[in-house]
Amino acid sequence: MSKLITVSLDKRGVSCVARLLDDAAPRTCAAVWDALPLSAQVFHGKYARNEIYTLLPAFAADPGKENTTITPIPGDLCWFSFDSDDLGNPAYGYENTTGTGTTGAIVDLALFYGRNNLLINGDQGWVPGNVFGEVIEGLEEMAAACQDLWMGGVRGETLSFARRD
Repeated sequence: MSKLITVSLDKRGVSCVARLLDDAAPRTCAAVWDALPLSAQVFHGKYARNEIYTLLPAFAADPGKENTTITPIPGDLCWFSFDSDDLGNPAYGYENTTGTGTTGAIVDLALFYGRNNLLINGDQGWVPGNVFGEVIEGLEEMAAACQDLWMGGVRGETLSFARRD
């Protein structure tokens, strides 16, 4: 039986349902599932295009690469691992040097809501992500809310991941 999670933009009151890809990304799925619920400030992708994400202090061991992509499709949930130095460049626009207020390992959990994404960064080059889930319900409404984040700003909004009962 598939494990389901809810991905929500809390202030906007919008959520979608995703199925974890346990067969394709078992280590990543286990790390996320065991840590749920998770919630933090949302950001909108600057380089990858149609992406929203949150940055969290590492909550599990890095699962390593599994089911990676550099071209996520609409509905993909991805895991990225960084250290605080990777995200310290002021060009990223975070209000502090890491986006999380911490040093050390950072987990980036992302939702891709539109097409034509390419995971390349001017400072780092290719940034492959582990695809650990796929949205199976509510993507259209979530995509509209994500577009509103892009045009209206992300301040005060949180991105949450929770187990679906």
